[in-house]
Amino acid sequence: MGTTNIERLSTGIKGFDKLISGGIPRGFFVAVVGEPGTGKTIFSLHYSWQGVKENDKVIYVTTEESRESIIRQGKMFDMSLDEAVDNNKMVIIDALMKSVNDEWTLNETDIDELIRKIIDAKKKLGYGRARLVIDSMSTFWLDKPAMARKYSYSVKRILYKWNFTALLVSQYAITTSSAFGWGVEHVADGIIRFGRRISDGELKRYVLVEKMRQTPHDLRIHFIEIQHGIGMKITEGTNLRKEDIALPEKVKEHMRNNIKIDGEYKP
Repeated sequence: MGTTNIERLSTGIKGFDKLISGGIPRGFFVAVVGEPGTGKTIFSLHYSWQGVKENDKVIYVTTEESRESIIRQGKMFDMSLDEAVDNNKMVIIDALMKSVNDEWTLNETDIDELIRKIIDAKKKLGYGRARLVIDSMSTFWLDKPAMARKYSYSVKRILYKWNFTALLVSQYAITTSSAFGWGVEHVADGIIRFGRRISDGELKRYVLVEKMRQTPHDLRIHFIEIQHGIGMKITEGTNLRKEDIALPEKVKEHMRNNIKIDGEYKP
């Protein structure tokens, strides 16, 4: 199938769109996966802000940071998300700081309530091309990982009708580089994998496009840079293999033996 007639949405990240033939195909639900601290949220912020600049309707669901924290992060990269909210171009749904007096608070991490709230936000923003970020989906099945695939399917099946092109973030464990319940990947139209490795004592982040339907895409690992005032930049591709980017076993063992539980480090 050719790609010339496919409408693609820019991620707003320098060097990334060319990896996926110009952008994410409209209507796709893309899994953004990886361990904490690898750049998933910053990637999602770029995607959202690009939508604001292109006059798309933008909905951002945050489950692990407050709305205020997301807005502050945006300001670090010259993104005025608060102005976008005030101008009815964007809705940030806060699933962390629960408040009965806040219209855009998700008071229960329930997948049906999530879907209802997103639809309400889309109705408020109005008709037109829309971008959705759920950061992260993992929150909804941490205590029931067997439901991950069912929940992911429900989100895609229902919200696809509402003209969304969506990023569904999924957290991976640091020690295993695996998901907390396989779900998003099975239903996703694309998979963008973020990770990190330690090289010569330095932490380096990378991105790999593992899947993108209807799209000739780059198959190489690309290191990324995150700069204050600018945000994420993609470097040239590397020839690294999967085993080259895995955390060393000694580092994994140290992490497993120093897990912080209830404020204390316990083996």
